[in-house]
Amino acid sequence: MSVALRVAASPGERHIALTAGEDTLLDYAIWRPGAPDGIGDWHCGRVIARVPAMAGLFVALCGGIEGFLPETEAARGVSAGTLIGVRITRAAQGGKGPRLARADLPEDHPKRIARLALGPSPLDELAARHREAPILADDPALIAELRATFGARVARVGAAFTPAIEDAVAALAMSEVVLAGGVRAHFQPTEALTAIDLDTGAATAARAEKGAAQRAQNIAHIAALARQIRLRNLSGAIFIDFAGMKSRHRAALGPALAAALAEDPLKPQLLGFTALGFAEITRPRRRPPLHELLRGPHASGLRALRATLAALQERPGPMPRLIAAPAVIAALSADPVARDDFARLSGQDWRLASDPTLSPEAWRISA
Repeated sequence: MSVALRVAASPGERHIALTAGEDTLLDYAIWRPGAPDGIGDWHCGRVIARVPAMAGLFVALCGGIEGFLPETEAARGVSAGTLIGVRITRAAQGGKGPRLARADLPEDHPKRIARLALGPSPLDELAARHREAPILADDPALIAELRATFGARVARVGAAFTPAIEDAVAALAMSEVVLAGGVRAHFQPTEALTAIDLDTGAATAARAEKGAAQRAQNIAHIAALARQIRLRNLSGAIFIDFAGMKSRHRAALGPALAAALAEDPLKPQLLGFTALGFAEITRPRRRPPLHELLRGPHASGLRALRATLAALQERPGPMPRLIAAPAVIAALSADPVARDDFARLSGQDWRLASDPTLSPEAWRISA
């Protein structure tokens, strides 16, 4: 089955789907050129302070960002005020700045805090990982932009996402997924970990041997769970509560789970099973997980722009006014790509209005 990278554009966003055929979603990413996550960016930063209690250094980067450089990455004798070269290796999370690694400075570096080069976009990474996959897009401006980098790999199609791919992407925003046979998986991200609960319900009720049936049901859905972890880009600590089965018997699921996780490019590790029977997994964090990308003022504002475009397409005419919370307006105003995309797709400039009485991520469209 042929593999392709499909790129669908909306104001401020590029939705990237790696697909097999037209119906199977293999990987997914959101790329926001006007608000990149910084992964791979090369900086000349200034050491703010060495913090022995945290075994690392805080480094000031351009844009008022502070990153953390582990002690193992820092040269001995580096003190506050020193300019050093660093790359961002892990996106910021939970109010914490990005994680850094040392990188050499060029001989002619600017002798000041500066970003020296941008890192790869999510599309760059997927295209490098799947070099034979064509890149399919349906927006002329996006096609011209992509051809400047990827050349003849880029082809125009009538619709970047088929209905089946659109449905699969939409399902990633839901906390519950219905798997084969009516089995349900529930995803609950928290600040500390992500909990996944597998519920077979009455799926094994007709089986004669309950224990064997529960084990077979769990094994049958391990590949789907591993796929969801990858598609949602879950990271850090992940706990899976499999359906039924006594805690002491769940370790038998380990080989199948480890094999399924091995297909993931980020190579998550199965650490074992807890005393309560939870499968304990750790998956490296690089880019923000999908649930983080889908929340916050910026994400809310981009959804509002999509809704405004849809309203214009349904009833062409004067530009409606987008009324939103101040944080949403600020996030959109700071994203020049979103504004340019919106003007190009609508043929008009946006009309934004701030309403401080709205909740932090709320918005509405006014005719």
